[in-house]
Formats: sequence, structure tokens, C-alpha cells
Amino acid sequence: MTATTDVPELIASIYRETLNDDTLDTTSDFFEAGGDSLAAFQIIARLQASLDVDVPVALVFAYPSPADLAAVVEADF
Repeated sequence: MTATTDVPELIASIYRETLNDDTLDTTSDFFEAGGDSLAAFQIIARLQASLDVDVPVALVFAYPSPADLAAVVEADF
């Protein structure tokens, strides 16, 4: 992960593409946007590929907004 990566926006863009909803932003809720376990695995796979970090899928469920998930990813990885 590079210091210049805007992780919340990266995650929001992955949410938008995975959930097929262009209105999602960094404060959007994964569950309210229609997210399910399959989408969570797709999001984690894309996030891991983008940042080259191992992210447990459970984090999507525990931190459902891109901003919250990014804070954990940036702090722990």
C-alpha cells in the first residue's frame, strides 16, 4: 500500500462497481446498498489485488462503510 493511495475512495469505487450503484460514496453502508456474502468476497478480492494486503472478509461485515473499512485497513496493514 502506498502513502498516496486514497483508500476510502478506492474502497468506495470497488463498492460502486461490485454493487453496481454509482451513487455510493465513502459513507455508504454495505448492507443498505444490497451487499451480501458473495459481494463481500468480491470486494475483498479486489481490495487485496489493489493494495497487495491480506484483508479478512469479516472486516466488510464489521466495518460496512468504505471510510470505516479503510481506517481499519490503513491502521492494521
